[in-house]
Amino acid sequence: MTAAPKKLKKNLGLFDVFAICTGAMFSSGFFLLPGLAAAQTGPSVALAYLIAGILMLPAMFSMAELSTAMPRAGGDYYFLDRALGPLVGTIGGIGTYLALSLKSAFALIGMGAYLTIFFDVPIKPLAVGLTVVFMGINIFGAKETTALQRILIVILLSVLAFFIVGGLFAVGTDSTGTGEALQGEFSPFFTDGIAGLLGTVGFVFVSYAGLTKIASVSEEIVNPGRNIPLGMILSIIVTTFIYVVGILIMLAVLPPQDFQADLTPVATAADEIFSLPASLGVALIVASAVAAFASTGNAGILAASRYPLAMGRDKLIPKRFSTIGQFQTPTFSILVTSGLMIAAIVLLNEEDIAKIASTFQLLIFMLVNFSVIVMRESRIEFYDPIYRTPLYPFTQIFGILASILLITYLGPQAILMTVAVITLSVAWYFYYADKNVARHGAIYHWFAQLGQRAYSGLESELRDIMREKGVREEDPFDEVVTRAIVLEKRDNTTFEQITSEVVRTISQKYPMVEEKLAQELLTIHDDDVLMAQGAALPNVRLKEIDHTELVMIRVHQGIHIPLTGTDAVPSEQNQFFALFFLISPENNPTRHLRILAQLTEHIDYPDFAHDWRYAVDQQELKEIMLHSERLLTLWVKENTRTHRMVNKMMRELDMPKGSLVAFIRRGDNVIIPSGETTIQLGDRLTIIGEPEQIDNLYHQYVGEQSTPSDESTLT
Repeated sequence: MTAAPKKLKKNLGLFDVFAICTGAMFSSGFFLLPGLAAAQTGPSVALAYLIAGILMLPAMFSMAELSTAMPRAGGDYYFLDRALGPLVGTIGGIGTYLALSLKSAFALIGMGAYLTIFFDVPIKPLAVGLTVVFMGINIFGAKETTALQRILIVILLSVLAFFIVGGLFAVGTDSTGTGEALQGEFSPFFTDGIAGLLGTVGFVFVSYAGLTKIASVSEEIVNPGRNIPLGMILSIIVTTFIYVVGILIMLAVLPPQDFQADLTPVATAADEIFSLPASLGVALIVASAVAAFASTGNAGILAASRYPLAMGRDKLIPKRFSTIGQFQTPTFSILVTSGLMIAAIVLLNEEDIAKIASTFQLLIFMLVNFSVIVMRESRIEFYDPIYRTPLYPFTQIFGILASILLITYLGPQAILMTVAVITLSVAWYFYYADKNVARHGAIYHWFAQLGQRAYSGLESELRDIMREKGVREEDPFDEVVTRAIVLEKRDNTTFEQITSEVVRTISQKYPMVEEKLAQELLTIHDDDVLMAQGAALPNVRLKEIDHTELVMIRVHQGIHIPLTGTDAVPSEQNQFFALFFLISPENNPTRHLRILAQLTEHIDYPDFAHDWRYAVDQQELKEIMLHSERLLTLWVKENTRTHRMVNKMMRELDMPKGSLVAFIRRGDNVIIPSGETTIQLGDRLTIIGEPEQIDNLYHQYVGEQSTPSDESTLT
């Protein structure tokens, strides 16, 4: 049996999601930005960070939904392009690219500022030099690994926990001498009123932008429907807590004038709090800050350079941006990104960089929230997010309005810069990209309900994504295949005759569907065939059906089938040897599509046609359609470890919880076993279960101790 084609391995768990999100947020937002933000609103800067974290929730929920629906390189650019079309995709791609590049430049300025505590070097030239270093690292292919990110986040959070515990103890015991003056330090709480507070909220919003970086690795995450939203929620809770409490400590121990002019406020506060020898407390803070900035700077170049790469592949910008260099990295895109960061470091001050980055990020998050509304209202069946945003669409509407409000308070320079970028992006699209792309976003499907045209290419793309994601844990794919009816057709027959037999078979269980089922199954669209494999998948959803039913047919001499659709070929030019009739309940269309996509995934193996035509029996035909990593076939024979099963009932077998003996081949018969079924010598057992369960059974009955006569096989 041929193994499935290799996919990107899902090996990132909940802690990995948490580490990636948290590590991407902790750099300039905590180590550099608080003093600059306090200069705008005074002690209420801590409240500004809290509000910014709350306002991040709609974008976080929307990004989680889109990530579990469309896990693709390009992250939010890809979402915007496929939801709102290539024009908005161009604006969003350029906006996100600039936001990431500016955030990375800001991080490297912060890294330079902290390094100057121990080394007498100018900040901006050092930041430029660090950009060049990280540019070289990215070109040569080095990047942060999951293990490194885990270590980094553990060290970072440990040092920050040390800082917060020490700071709270110092303030609470008045060891810094500031306890009596706390009320004065926090008064006036708003130095520039509500307008100053809202402007600061927008200003510090960039501190949370790294939360959504997880979108770029969503297809590598185990159980994404749980781990992406839960990891993001845990990350934003921890990050917001450290931001707010840490800044309150800085406000308590530092004079307002010094705090507002300080580019290294955490290190300065640590020097006030800790009485460790040789400024050890400051050294720990500096080390953690440098590690955080280095991670953000390096990962920022890595992530930002992938946006031109994705846009180049989609023909929105010159193809040169998508070229891969000799080190298997997008060299040209990395060079351009690094050049942009150097220009920002040299030409803009720290406050301008933060404001412009925040403005772009707010714009992107506004569009991301709108994209969820468009994808939902487009009614595309293949849009199938594992996680769905709570309180839709109010969450998205709130996020959109909040983004618009905060942008208006960021000042005319940031707004004018954003307008300029949008204008240039639109001009570029109509000058260059419009003639190179022929796709439209899901918004056309929304318009289609009002009489406008939809873009069928998006449905095909989402269908491919659904196929790659596979079935969910709650989908009964293995059960459907196990219960499937298998028919063998060795004589000449026609598609109409086969369909009539399938209808008669199904109508024995559901007698009310006979005529309707026949009409539906006789029409096959070209999307439901795999011509190269000689397989067709007639499928239908009916309200009269309460369980998914599958009829698998092997046609030894092949048959011709008339197809419909734009790519259909005349029936005399096609020949099919495998037919899979899938009939599902009408009330769960996405489950029907996921099972259909998983059938397609198994049929699309390179050697499927050979394996199907030469399978020895019905059991082997079913095994072809089951997950290879979740399937074990055992022959009960003498002189093997399977012999101890003989004469035992199924309920007496020591089977891992959750595993199942799907069927037993006994001579020419296939038995669906019950707890009372007794195992006999010569039986062939097909067992399905989770990969770790199958691995345990393999080592229990086969393993390294197998004798030459042990013919148990892991398929």
